[in-house]
Amino acid sequence: MRFDDKVVLVTGGSSGIGRATCLSFAAAGGRVFVTDVDAERGAETVAQIEAANGEAEFLRMDVTDADSVAAAVEVVTARARRLDVLVNAAGWDIIEPFLENSAAYMDKVVALNFMGPVKVIKGLLPLLIESGSGRIVNVASDAGRVGSSGEAVYAGAKGGVIALTKSLAREVTRNNVRVNCVCPGPTDTPLFATQSEKMRDALVRAIPMRRLGKAEEVADAILFFASNRASFITGQVLSVSGGLTMAG
Repeated sequence: MRFDDKVVLVTGGSSGIGRATCLSFAAAGGRVFVTDVDAERGAETVAQIEAANGEAEFLRMDVTDADSVAAAVEVVTARARRLDVLVNAAGWDIIEPFLENSAAYMDKVVALNFMGPVKVIKGLLPLLIESGSGRIVNVASDAGRVGSSGEAVYAGAKGGVIALTKSLAREVTRNNVRVNCVCPGPTDTPLFATQSEKMRDALVRAIPMRRLGKAEEVADAILFFASNRASFITGQVLSVSGGLTMAG
C-alpha cells in the first residue's frame, strides 16, 4: 500500500497507535501532519519520520478545543491545500468502577474520545471532499463494541464513535469519501502501561493469541482502510484484538 502524493493528518500522533500510524503512513510515501497536545513528543514522532527520509510536520491541536481545531484546519489548508486521509487516533481512559467516576473524568472522556473526532471531522471534511477520494479512519475500541467492565463511560464514547462512523459513511459516500473504524483490543502502548500489572496480566491471559497487540498491527488496519484496496468498503468496523472479541 502506497500513499505517495497523499496528505494525511493523524490526531494523537505523539505516542502509541497514533505514532505508529504516522510512521507507517510516512514510510508508505505520505506527507503526514502529526497532531497532538504534547509538542515535545510530537516533535519526536516527526524526527523519527525525517530520520527515515519521510515527510512530516507537527501541529499542536487539542481536539477538545474548537478554536484549536479551527487553527489547525487553517494551517493544513494554507500549507497543503488538500487532505486525503484523516485518522482520529487521539484517546484517553482510566479503568475504575462507574460509581467512582467523577464528573470531571466523565466530561473529559466524552470530550476527548467522542466529541474530539466530531470536531475534527467537522473542520476537515470539506478538504476531504475536495480531494475527490477522502478517507476517514476512526480509532474506537472493542470496549465500544462489546462493553468493558470499569470503562462504562469510555465504552459509551467509543460506541458513539462507531455509530458516528456508520452514520457519516452514509452521508458522504456520494462525495466519494469513505469512513471506517478500527477497534483495537488490548495494545502495548504507553497508556496501557499505566494499568496495574494484575490487570495487564489478566488481559493477556484472556487473549487467545496470549499476547498484547502491537501498535504497528493496529496501524496496518488503519492503512488498509485508507488505501485504494478498501475502495468499496465504508461504514465498517474492524476489531484488531488477537481474537479477544470474536462476536458482538
